[in-house]
Formats: sequence, C-alpha cells, structure tokens
Amino acid sequence: MKGRPPAKSGGAGARGGQSSSKGSSGKGPSAGRPSDRKPGDRKAGAASGRGKPAGPRKPAGPRKDGKPAFKDGKPAFKPKAPAAAKSAAAKPVVAAPAKPSKPNPAKGVSLDVRQYRVQADDDGIRLDRWFQRHLPDVGFNLVSRWSRTGQLRVDGARAAPGDRIVEGQMIRVPPAEAKPEAPERPKRVRVIDLTPDEIAYVQDMVIHRDEQAIVINKPPGLATQGGTKTDEHVDKLLDGLLFDAESRPKLVHRLDKDTSGALLLARSSRSAAHFAKAFSSRTARKVYWALVIGMPSINDGMIELPLAKQPGTGGEKMHVDEEEGLPARTRYRVIERAGNRAAWVELQPYTGRTHQLRVHLAAIGFPIVGDGKYGGKDAFLSGTISRKMHLHARRIRVDHPDGGRVDVMADLPPHFANSLQELGFDLKLGDMPLDDEIDRTPTREDEKKFARQHAKQVRKDRKGERRSRGSSRQG
Repeated sequence: MKGRPPAKSGGAGARGGQSSSKGSSGKGPSAGRPSDRKPGDRKAGAASGRGKPAGPRKPAGPRKDGKPAFKDGKPAFKPKAPAAAKSAAAKPVVAAPAKPSKPNPAKGVSLDVRQYRVQADDDGIRLDRWFQRHLPDVGFNLVSRWSRTGQLRVDGARAAPGDRIVEGQMIRVPPAEAKPEAPERPKRVRVIDLTPDEIAYVQDMVIHRDEQAIVINKPPGLATQGGTKTDEHVDKLLDGLLFDAESRPKLVHRLDKDTSGALLLARSSRSAAHFAKAFSSRTARKVYWALVIGMPSINDGMIELPLAKQPGTGGEKMHVDEEEGLPARTRYRVIERAGNRAAWVELQPYTGRTHQLRVHLAAIGFPIVGDGKYGGKDAFLSGTISRKMHLHARRIRVDHPDGGRVDVMADLPPHFANSLQELGFDLKLGDMPLDDEIDRTPTREDEKKFARQHAKQVRKDRKGERRSRGSSRQG
C-alpha cells in the first residue's frame, strides 16, 4: 500500500507483520517472536482491524517489581478510579426532599393586599392623610416606599402620598411589614414630689372628676402657673391629681391669681385637644360673679372695648386701646343692687383677653371690689367688706369628648360669700339661665299680647289711609 513500507519476505513473520512501522522495527517484548502467536490470534487481530489480539493475553514477562503483570488472564491490579468517582462511591448520594417552590414576585411587591373603599368623609383629602386617619400604624416613610415600588394604587393606578382621593375610589394597600419586637423596658415610675398635706390640699379642691376631665375650685391667692417669685401654683400640684391615670392632668385655660372658681383640667392628650378647641372656638361658656363699686344703670349690657398691653408695665397690665387693641367683648347682667354702694353682677366673656373682665368693668366706671390694680383706691369698700378681689368663676360648661357636657358650678370663697351677706344680697338669685337655656316658646299671654299689638297697628294704618284719601279729594 501507498505510504507503508513493504513487508519483509519469509515465514509467518512476514505474513503477520505489524501494521505500523513501530511494530515492525523489532523493538518491544514480542519483536522477533512470531512463533509465539497462533493462527487464530492473527486472524482475530486482523479481523478486529487492530494489531492487538482479541483474546486474553499471557504474561509477557515479569514487571520491574517482580510481580506478574497478569494472573489467570486478568489484571493483577485494579485501575485507579478518578477522585470524584471514588468519593461518590464512598458516600452514597441521598436525594434531598424537594422544597416547595416559592413565588418570586418583583422586588418590593407584596403578594397579599388589602382593599379599602374611600368614604364620603374622606372625599378630597390627601392619600397620606387617609393613612393617618384609618391606618395610623403605617408611617409616612412606609407609604412613600410603597408608592415608589408601585405597591400603593388607587383604582389600579400607581398613587403618590400627596394625591387627592375621591369618594368611591378603591385603595390597594399591601400588608404592613412585621416590626421586630421591641425589648421590654421597665415602666417608669412617676415620682410625686409632694407632701401628703399638699396632695390632700389639691384633692380637696376637686368638684368634678371623670375619665377625661377634672374641675377644681381654685382658691384666691393661688396662681395657675408659676412665674417670677411665684413658687406655689396649680401646675405644681397636678401630680397630686393622678388618681387612677398614668399621666398628670393638663391645664387647658387659666384664672388670675386673685380670681377664684372653676378651673378645668384635661386628663389625656385627646381631651386636652378637645377642650382647647372648645375654648378657642368660643363654644365653651364661662360665667363669673363679681361685686362692683357703684350701680350700673343698664341691667343687661355688652361691653365692647379693644384691649392691649399697657406700655411700660412689661405686659403685666392691660388697657383700652382703640387703635391697636385686640377686640374684646364682655356681657354683664345685674343680679342685685345694694343701693348706690355696690352691685352684684354676672359676667360672660365672649373673648379671652388677659384681665378682660377687670379692665372692662373699670373702663365703664364700675371697678371690681378689691381690684386695686385697675380700680385704684376707689375699688375698696369701707366697713367689714374684705379687701380681697371679689371675682369668682361660678360656672363652666363645655362639651365632653365622649358626648354630653361638663357643666359644673363652684361655691364662693368665704370672703366673697361674707361680703354678699353683709350687703344683704340673696344668694338664690345668683344663678341665672344662659341665653340658650331660656325657653323661647311663646305662652298664651304672649300670643294675646302680640294679637293686640297687631290689631292696633292695623287700625293705625287704616286711619292713615282715610286721611290720605280726604286730602286727595280736597285737592
């Protein structure tokens, strides 16, 4: 064949020559020993297309270590397996149980959602305001993140915290993320820095108490809040009014130091906000009693004089200022008179300016008895009448946060009650009904009186018509 050297001549060796130049070179253990091969071996080798016999081989000679290369036609050693196969054989593979497949939602998207329908009360408000009303536990940062990741939707469309919502829309809210449990902290124990006498003193002032409000009857001479050279005040004593609550009561309005009477306290933040709004919107009603110098000529009147801080007094004194003063309105009603000497009046402030009642009464010429600050020397009565100020918060009426009303009356302090008795006033006449408490339904007598007045007016009109007709005829 082309590319192969010609076979050597002679014998079976030439006929059974190797198929490669290497096999015919005479090298190797079988070189030059064709007699060791059998015809069947040659034929099998030729049929297989290889130069190697198909049957079992006999040992060709000892190995270098002296051991036979084959034994009974089989290798005397086992071939080395790969490392991976060896380790796999040493440790049997146990199939792991199949884990349930988890859904793989997009990043930041929750699987379970909640749906809320916008009600009429929430029409037109911002979306973040809706969360404050209905899901207060969901903070603004979380709402913003839901909005950025597309989880927060209104009627299927992505929404932002500042979007306005409309009645009937559907708000899609993902479930709130579980917050890690905060470690339990020991509750702080409030330390009441009051003596037993101080606690008993302030608790004796209480004239009304419920879950949301406390009303005390503040004595004259005790300030509502502290200030310069004022160490004793109601605010300091509020720890003595804890009772069964966890926090101390809160002041929602104030009375002057020398004014006595009903002072409302809130027992929670919710009630404090409610009462503060009632005072600012003028829905709360306060009724004061005062003993004044002189005798007002009008039994029921309204004082409307603007008030401002008097310059040079450091804000400690007010005065009437028509140009720069703030509006101030006070209604007064005379309860009873003691000749020309003094009068017992009821006062209802419609605004809440500092020292409003005292300034208004002094401005119209009837200062409160004992109020030397605004009435000067003329504000005192001779004899056995006390020189203390005679101004008392008799009644307070305000809507209750839980429904109904807080309507409380405070008894007079001893000096005020004694003065009224000395002047011969009847205490039963003091509590007059408020305007909205007066029954305005016309009686039978009122109807008859109205009918008489109407008939009189009709006759008068007819008489005028007859006169006008007569004058026209003469003309």
